[in-house]
Amino acid sequence: MLTYRCNSRCAMCHLWQHPTLPEEEITPALLAKLPKGFSTITLTGGEPTLRDDLEEIVDVLHPKTRRLDIYTNGLQAEILDKMAQKYPKTRFWVGMDGLLTKNDQIRGEQGGFSKKTELFGRFFAVGAKNMGISVTIQDENCDQLTDLLRWSQKRDVCLSATALHNGFQFHKIDNEPYNRMRTARATQQLAVELLASRRPQNWLRAYSLIGLMRKILGQPRLIRCTAGRDFVCLDPWGRLYACNVRPDLEMGDLTAQSWRQIMRSPQAAAARTRVARCTHNCWMPESARAAFRRRWWPRRVRFQAFRWIFLNRWRLWRGQPVRFEPLVDFHDIAPSPVAPRRTSWLDRPFTPAPQKKTEAPYGAFNHVMNK
Repeated sequence: MLTYRCNSRCAMCHLWQHPTLPEEEITPALLAKLPKGFSTITLTGGEPTLRDDLEEIVDVLHPKTRRLDIYTNGLQAEILDKMAQKYPKTRFWVGMDGLLTKNDQIRGEQGGFSKKTELFGRFFAVGAKNMGISVTIQDENCDQLTDLLRWSQKRDVCLSATALHNGFQFHKIDNEPYNRMRTARATQQLAVELLASRRPQNWLRAYSLIGLMRKILGQPRLIRCTAGRDFVCLDPWGRLYACNVRPDLEMGDLTAQSWRQIMRSPQAAAARTRVARCTHNCWMPESARAAFRRRWWPRRVRFQAFRWIFLNRWRLWRGQPVRFEPLVDFHDIAPSPVAPRRTSWLDRPFTPAPQKKTEAPYGAFNHVMNK
C-alpha cells in the first residue's frame, strides 16, 4: 500500500478520509531493501498514481517479481499511459463497481465511468497486454455483475471480484451485506458466466467465487489462510503485516529492520501462529490466490479446483446446472448485524483528516471480525 491518499470517495472504503502525509510514505530506496524472487508484487493504496515517484517505484520493484500488478481507480490516464508503455506486461486492475452512474455513485467519482472506459482504449493504443476491472460485490451493484462481465469481455479485459470486508485497510467496521442471500445468488450467477467462458483464467475465477459466496453468507473459509507465510502486506509507513485486515498481526518495520530480520523474528512467528488460529473468513483476490496454490509447488493450483472445474464444465456442456451445493450451503446464512446504509459521497463536502505514523491509527480495528 503505497499511500492512503485517494481521489475516489468510495462508500465502502473510508481510507481516503485519513490520508497519509507524502513526506512519511515509503520511498523507492526503502522498497529496494526487498529481495528478489517474488511471485507477485501488488501496488495499491489509496491511489498509487498520486505518488509522484510511482515510475521510480516500479523501476525498483519490476526486477524483483515475476508479475507486477497495479490497482488503480483509472482517473489519471496520462500517468497510467506512461506506465503501460514502459512496462506492457504489468497487469493493471481498474476499480469499477457498476455501469454508468452506478459506478460514480458507489465510488464517489465525478464522471468516473467514462474516464475508465476511455482509459482502456488508451491502454490498447500503447500496447498494454494485461488489463482488468476489479469489482467490489455489494448490495448496491449485485444486479449488474453479469452486465459488468459482458462489458469487460467486449473489451477483452478480465474481471476480478471481491466482496465487502472490514479491516484496517478500509477504516470501516460496518461493511456488512443488507441481504446476504440476494448478494450470494448474484455472485453465483457471475460464477456460472465465468465458467462458461472460453478463458481458462475465468474458470479459476469462477472457483474462487465459491469462497466469496461462503464469505458473503457468513460461512468459514473455503481453504485455510496462509497469511504471513505465502503473502504479506506493507503499509505506507513501511510496517509489515501478515494481512491487510488484522492490525494485531504486525510482523516488523522495514524502516528499522531488513526483510530477513523481519521474516525470522519472534514477532513474525507469533503473527503466523495467530493466523493459524484465525476465525475470520476474509476472501480477497490476493489471499485467495495464495490459498489455491500447492504448499510445495506454488506455481500449481490445488487439484480440488481443477476437479470442480472439469466436472462442472462437463455439466454445462451437457446442458446441466453448475453444482455449488457441495461447497456452499445456501441454507446456512449468518445473521447480519444492523449496519448503517452506505451512502454515496459524490458531491458531498468533506475535509480529510491526515494521519501520522506516530498516531497508531489501526487500534480501533483490532477486534473487527469478518463473519
